[in-house]
This record gives sequence, structure tokens and C-alpha cells, in this order.
Amino acid sequence: MNASLLTTQQQENHVVDGSIRRNINSMIDGFIGSLPDPNGLTSAERRGIIARYTAVLEGNFIYWMTATLLSVHSEDARPILLENLHEEVRDAHPAMMRRFAIAAQAFPTDTDALAVHEDLTNVRLFLGRLLGVQSVLTMAFFEGFIQRFMRYLADLAKAEGSTELEYTDVHGVCDIEHTEGLFRALAAEMAVNQPDPEQDIFEGVYLLRTLIQTIVFGHPEAVKA
Repeated sequence: MNASLLTTQQQENHVVDGSIRRNINSMIDGFIGSLPDPNGLTSAERRGIIARYTAVLEGNFIYWMTATLLSVHSEDARPILLENLHEEVRDAHPAMMRRFAIAAQAFPTDTDALAVHEDLTNVRLFLGRLLGVQSVLTMAFFEGFIQRFMRYLADLAKAEGSTELEYTDVHGVCDIEHTEGLFRALAAEMAVNQPDPEQDIFEGVYLLRTLIQTIVFGHPEAVKA
């Protein structure tokens, strides 16, 4: 019993203060630092970012978190994931997202959906493999990114004349707690479900980062198609 508790403590310290979290924070810092100035973008470019983000998030976040819940082995991780899902459904976050996009005149078109299709499919297929540690880490990265991205997304909408900012206001606050919770879930999952050493635990993070890059910077070939 003592050995088990010690292992859990060591894993938690590694996740929260060690190389995994530093790598995640570094990726998020780098991406946030690369975002183009909203005032330097055209109206069409600002609209495109909001629309592609909406095309991905509105219909997929709950699916992603549900897949992550199905993937975990840790009994301690499940309540954290369930609470996140409960909040998403109870407060109708997809409806909140849709109001935000409509008010910014950025409701997704087929072109917006096609622009993210390939990268979105890659993330869906990855999470469908139900890899506990990798899935939780992927969602921890995403929640950490969202809490930093909300101010930028709000600036895009305001530049388009929108004052409907409930979505960005809510997620800029609640995702701080969600991120911390997911790192706790990651520690709990790593304590009972060590991934195959041949697998890259950041695989899902890299796929999701590519999808976010497409959201922000577009995918010229997909848009042209």
C-alpha cells in the first residue's frame, strides 16, 4: 500500500512539475506567441479563424472528452472527466459557442468545415484508439491552450463588431480549473496505466496542435478544393 501511494505521489510530481507539463506549457506559449495580430488581419481572415474554430469545437469537444472518459483505467480520473462533461452539457456550451459565432458573422460554411476536415479526422481517429494516458494528456493540452486562446478569440470577434462574448468570458475562467483537473487525472491515470514505452505519449498532442494550426492559419489546399 505504501509503495502504491509513493508511486502515485511520484507520478503526480512528475506530471505537475516535471518535463511533461513543461513541454505542454512550452508548446502553448510558442503557439500563443505566433498568433497574428487581429488588427492586422482582414475581416475575412478574422471570420475564417472563428468559423474554423466553431466548426471543430461545437460538435467535437464533448465527443473528445467522452472518448477520453472511456479510455481511462483510473477510478480517480473518471470523476474529473465526468465533471467536465457535466458542465459542458448542463450549461449548453455548444449553444454558447454557436451564439458567439453567429454574432461575429462567422457561422461555419462547408468551406470552413472542409478546411479542417483532414486534421480533425486524424484527432478523432486517434482518440478512438482509447489510449488512457495519451488521451488525457491531449485534452489537458487543449484545455490549457483554450484558456490562453480565449482573449485572442474575443479580440477577433470584437474586431468584427460583436459584443456577444459569453463563450470567451466563461471559458477564459473555467478552463483554468479544467486544466488543473486534467493534469490531476493524468497523474492518476499514469499511476495505474503506464503506456507502452514504444508509443509517443505526445502523439495526440501533436495531432491536435496541427489541427489548431489549421484553425488559425487555414489550409490553402482544402479551402481551394
